[in-house]
Amino acid sequence: MRYEGAIYRPPSEGRSLIIQLTVGCARNTCTFCSMYKDKNFRVRALDEVIQDLEMARDHYRNTKVRRIFLADGDALIVKTADLLLLLDKIKELFPEVERVSAYGAPADVLGKSVEELTRLRKAGLLMVYMGCESGDEEVLAQVKKGVSASELVEAGIRLKEAGIQTSVTFISGLGGSERLKEHALGCAEVISKMQPDYVGFLTLMLEEGTQLKAQIDSGEFKLLDVEEILTELELLIENIDSPGTVFRANHASNYVSLRGTLNEDRKLMLADIRAARENASYRPEYFRSL
Repeated sequence: MRYEGAIYRPPSEGRSLIIQLTVGCARNTCTFCSMYKDKNFRVRALDEVIQDLEMARDHYRNTKVRRIFLADGDALIVKTADLLLLLDKIKELFPEVERVSAYGAPADVLGKSVEELTRLRKAGLLMVYMGCESGDEEVLAQVKKGVSASELVEAGIRLKEAGIQTSVTFISGLGGSERLKEHALGCAEVISKMQPDYVGFLTLMLEEGTQLKAQIDSGEFKLLDVEEILTELELLIENIDSPGTVFRANHASNYVSLRGTLNEDRKLMLADIRAARENASYRPEYFRSL
């Protein structure tokens, strides 16, 4: 197996075999993101990827590989025919695999029809992780996400219609103090319309070198304090209507760890937020990380 540069994967793919199908991110314009900045985007040659699969099979010849994750950031930008060929090869080499998953940028999802996505699901692509970041049009424009809120919803619905499980992420604090309410309500609206299987709500943390970090340093953008983050989180949870969606705000970046299933655990999660506020029981800054 061969990897180029730093490799990123969702926390839930920690035990997965990672196969690098693309290198970097095709867009790489988001002002808050420091991932893939050391790479020039390209789609790897299919024969190279197949060689990696064969090398992995040889390496894990006495191990059952249950999950495979297709890296880097834009696996769904690859032509459907090539993805189908690759998924067939995975079935041939790893008949024990239960799930293949990938990151799917919203624009890449929208680049495929429901029919194409359905074919990919039937071939074994069972989950797509999609970064939404916000549901507020102004915030999406400010962070240069490259898609609108309505396009995020359409991408989520398209995956759902194809039968592909969706795990979407949003970032607490991305609207700063000025767009706190709009960001929270926008996220809630997108989730409610999309009805995804999983939602992850991270808290904004920035590395040096990102455009948004420079905006903070210059005073152009104001980070939320802990109280504002809890207010935003309450507003979000109060306004989501997505029965059955598994909600997680238990990333290492979060000040308060929340987990539950919507809508049934709404009151419990709101109670956890109130308890954290009353007891000032927040994750210390030195324990928070990306």
